[in-house]
Amino acid sequence: MKKLKVITLGLCAALVLSCSTKTGTGALIGTGAGTFVGGVIGKIAGNTAVGAVVGAAVGAGTGALIGKHMDKVKAETEAQLAEEATVEEVTDKNGLKAVKVTFDSGILFTTGSSSLSSSAKSSLSKFANNVLKKNSTVDVNVYGYTDNQGWKNSTAEQSVKKNLDLSQERAQSVASYLLACGAASDQIQAVEGMGESNPVADNSTEAGREQNRRVEVYLYASQEMIDAANAGTLN
Repeated sequence: MKKLKVITLGLCAALVLSCSTKTGTGALIGTGAGTFVGGVIGKIAGNTAVGAVVGAAVGAGTGALIGKHMDKVKAETEAQLAEEATVEEVTDKNGLKAVKVTFDSGILFTTGSSSLSSSAKSSLSKFANNVLKKNSTVDVNVYGYTDNQGWKNSTAEQSVKKNLDLSQERAQSVASYLLACGAASDQIQAVEGMGESNPVADNSTEAGREQNRRVEVYLYASQEMIDAANAGTLN
């Protein structure tokens, strides 16, 4: 498993994208192997780091309020993406309830491309407008993955690098389109290309490779949400 590189989040390039509900300018986030903000650390689902960095342990009462709120976020996500993605409950580094949304790359992209399909844009538009914009205290991490198939006329090492680059481009395409559709820039805390790492299925079969070609989006409690829960004001 590759060690995740910690660097400062930056909007490094403008990308003008058309959204079904809004025409806006998204921004490519991150460079190289990815971007992380605020020392985001920890493990979830065996490979991903999500969760706000908190100064003290989160109490049971606070956790219960956040759990109730994230149940609502999960239900809203399922309602919007019932046919387009897999929505699961997971746990962040603070032991708080979080939501994992997995998009099959076959839904999002054509083979070898990081250009979003029209159906993918429709799904991401619904996700941004009806989930992220309604839940501004939810932070977001985006991770892209590929299968382990080699590239034509490339060595094994070159193929690994090309898969890593493609996964980064795909993660950035998703993040940029979410921004173009109105998601707040400070919601997206990390955009990371993971390449061939952390397969969820057998790469020796076509069905397994299809599962490994994916984009994962994690929704979790921001520091603002944790503070609101501590104050008893989180709805």
